[in-house]
Amino acid sequence: MQSSREVSVSAEILAEPLSVDRVLDAVRAPSVGGVGLFVGLVRDIDDAGDGAGERGVTSLDYSAHPSAAAELSRVAAEVAERHDVLAVATEHRVGHLEIGDLAVVVAAGAVHRAAALAACRDLIDTLKQQVPIWKAQQFTDGDTEWVGLP
Repeated sequence: MQSSREVSVSAEILAEPLSVDRVLDAVRAPSVGGVGLFVGLVRDIDDAGDGAGERGVTSLDYSAHPSAAAELSRVAAEVAERHDVLAVATEHRVGHLEIGDLAVVVAAGAVHRAAALAACRDLIDTLKQQVPIWKAQQFTDGDTEWVGLP
């Protein structure tokens, strides 16, 4: 679905705090008229959707497989190819995160908003499914649970 324009792709895994402005700047261009942006934050509850109810969360620890950076770049490039966008960018955090910290930032820039929003949604959904990044949730009761392990 890609037009003949060159598409900018930026994808990083970082141990330092993420920047919404940096990701937004990566998808800005003179022809971009709309940006889809998603920011994932560390929240203080976990509702796994299994009927067990909510559990209090104190922090998260993200770990990434050595191939994660290459996989994130691959996913971002593939999403860009599937949509009529001019740019996609994402940053994912690793290491220890506290409540309210940014865990992931995803953006897509396009001439029109529909393509930007669709690509942004596709990028976060595909990233979560395919990029080998896992989190250990620290609960208020002292338990720890790994999420996303293969």
